[in-house]
Amino acid sequence: MPLQNRVDPFGEIHAVPARGMFTGNRGVIHDPATRTLLQRRWSTKAWIICVCEFRGHRREVMGRNAPSGNAGWTELFFLDEVTALAAGHRPCFYCRRERAKAFAGHYGDAFRIAAPKAGEIDARLHGERLASGGHAHPVDAKALRALPDGTVVASGGQAFAMAGAAALPWSFSGYGPTIDREALERRKLLLVTPPATVAILRSGYRPAWANKSGR
Repeated sequence: MPLQNRVDPFGEIHAVPARGMFTGNRGVIHDPATRTLLQRRWSTKAWIICVCEFRGHRREVMGRNAPSGNAGWTELFFLDEVTALAAGHRPCFYCRRERAKAFAGHYGDAFRIAAPKAGEIDARLHGERLASGGHAHPVDAKALRALPDGTVVASGGQAFAMAGAAALPWSFSGYGPTIDREALERRKLLLVTPPATVAILRSGYRPAWANKSGR
């Protein structure tokens, strides 16, 4: 049975076989004895995106990985960085330092803040993440056309990632065939990616994508 550690763009955590390009965490949210999730879905506002391999470190997924023998952080997995950003995570300053610095730099550019701190970014994102109580803002046709690449919107529970003039249907196993953004304009759409992250993408941050069919 797959462990419940796979994150969708809405920030919900599922048990599915697919793993994805990135790992990450929201603190300790699992019981290492049973390798199952606790009731809470985060224990920190720092929701991060990490590489799956770093300096030869080995971990037992959802096991006892702290030096004390306790849980350590709970490994979560994402199809790609686009998915993780939509869920409200941001790059890790430890294992993805250059990408984290770029993300923070674009945050500073977007909000005219010199040298923003990680805690400041995390606090803003925490108020906007759907999985931590943020609100899904409606997206009209004009706003849809202006969304930067890597932004995720949803219609009827289906998530779509923006890529040029196209929209890519999201799934745990990857993206489906592209459709024109115009095809979404007649639907009722909600913004999934936190507004602060949309501003960072618009400022020039380029997330890593999984392979996309039709693109």
